[in-house]
Order: sequence, then C-alpha cells, then structure tokens
Amino acid sequence: MQGGERGISILLAVYEPRLDWLREQLSSLEAQSCRDVRLYVRDDCSPTVPLEEIEGCVRECIRSMPWELRRNEENVGSSRTFERLTQEACGEYFAYCDQDDIWLPEKLEELRRELEESGAVLACSDMYIIDGEGRQRADSMTKVRRRHRFRSGKDLAEGLLISNFAAGCTMLVRAGAAKAAVPFCPYMVHDHYIALCCAAAGGEIRSVPRPLIRYRIHGGNQTGLLAGVDSRESYLELRVRALCRRLEWLAQHLPAQSPQLHAAILDRLLWARARAANLERRGGG
Repeated sequence: MQGGERGISILLAVYEPRLDWLREQLSSLEAQSCRDVRLYVRDDCSPTVPLEEIEGCVRECIRSMPWELRRNEENVGSSRTFERLTQEACGEYFAYCDQDDIWLPEKLEELRRELEESGAVLACSDMYIIDGEGRQRADSMTKVRRRHRFRSGKDLAEGLLISNFAAGCTMLVRAGAAKAAVPFCPYMVHDHYIALCCAAAGGEIRSVPRPLIRYRIHGGNQTGLLAGVDSRESYLELRVRALCRRLEWLAQHLPAQSPQLHAAILDRLLWARARAANLERRGGG
C-alpha cells in the first residue's frame, strides 16, 4: 500500500477475534460513505486464531480500500498494539477500531466534517449499545454508564486525568496529534491517553451527540467501570494504586502539560496516595 498524507486511516487491533463479529465489523468499514480510506490491521499474536483466517476475513469483506495486515511477534496488549498502528500508519486522520463493533455508514464522513468545520483535533460520538446477538439494548452510552458525560471544547485536560468520555471506537483524530502522543502511557487505555494529550496541548475536542456506531457489550469486553473488582484488595490495586501509577507517570512524561495541569496532576496524586494509605490501614492490603 502506498503512503500518503491525505485521507483517513482506520487502525484495527485484533486479538482472538470471533470471526463472525469481525466480518460484521469489516463489512461496516467497507460500507463507509467516505472513499479516501485505508485500513491497517494488526493481530496481537492470537494463540488460537490463525493469521490466515483473519486475512481471509479481510480479503472477503474489504474490496474498495487498500489494506495491510501485520502480526505482533508476542502478545503486548491492545494499547501497545494501537501504539504500533499509530506509529506505522499514514494519512491525515486516524480512526481507531475494535474487532467486534459495527460502524454506521456515515460515521467517518460525519466525524471528519465535525473536525473540518470546528478546527478541533479530535471528535467522538455517542453509540448504540448492542449485545452479543446484535440486539440493541440502549440508544446511548449514557443509558448504560450513568456517570458518562460527553464534553466539547478546550481546557478539558484536568477532567480527563480521571475519566474519559472519548471512546476510541467512536474517535477520529488528526494524525499529527495522535503521533505526538507516542509513546502511550502504560497505565492508561490508548483512547483515554490520546484524548488527554490532545487536551493538554490546547486542542479542542468535539462530541457529536448522535450515535455513529453499534457498540457491542459482551462478557469478553476488557473495559468497564468496575471490571475485575470483586474485593477491597482488588479495588485498592486496580483502582487506587493504578491511579497512583498513572498520575506518577503523567507528572513525568505527559507532553505539553502547562504548569496548571502539572499542579493538578500532583494534587490528584496526593489525594490518591492518601486514599491508598487509608484503605491499607483498613485492611485493604
């Protein structure tokens, strides 16, 4: 596939994909109303799904855009796989893609229009929620995660230190901003860190209020507000200590942080350390 500076690159990370869901996703990429699109697929060293089967799905479903498929030599996790995709891709805009959702045909076109008209560096959207059988369960992420609040504007970095509203599967970001975020924070999911970097650099983020994908929630999803938390000790480790590690890393490595943002990071770090110490005294670890 030839390189270039224009158009949209879709960055698709896969791992042990369920092939029927992968075909649905790929078919929805093929159906995008935008035509200047290319696809990068990287498999995170799936142990039981052969690369040849993944390649067969791509060949079967993707006919109108150039694509390439690569495989990690070892399993590195989704965020580092997306980091590698970000490094190797070209184009003007990057769209991050999961393996089991379904995009509406107008998704890329509408998000690009939002970026071009507003001058923002990143745009994201709401999403329909579907289950493993493809049945719609909600018409907004806010119906499933009650604390989820979409935001638009500048000066969003402090809020993004703690919680993310820009889901990677709904995101379109200017390629230069995404590449400037490399290396990704090892203690954050890729989409959260990219959004934080965009905001920290003074960029505007725009949230499109209408759903532009069908987001599949099933037992294998790796993210969630309390994923993996089933005890005080797991809460302490997965939420509080993990937050300490994130903030410590950000204080040292987050690019383009202003003195005000740096102070906010340190303030939240003090709170997180105090919270960890309190839980440990109460028998959490």
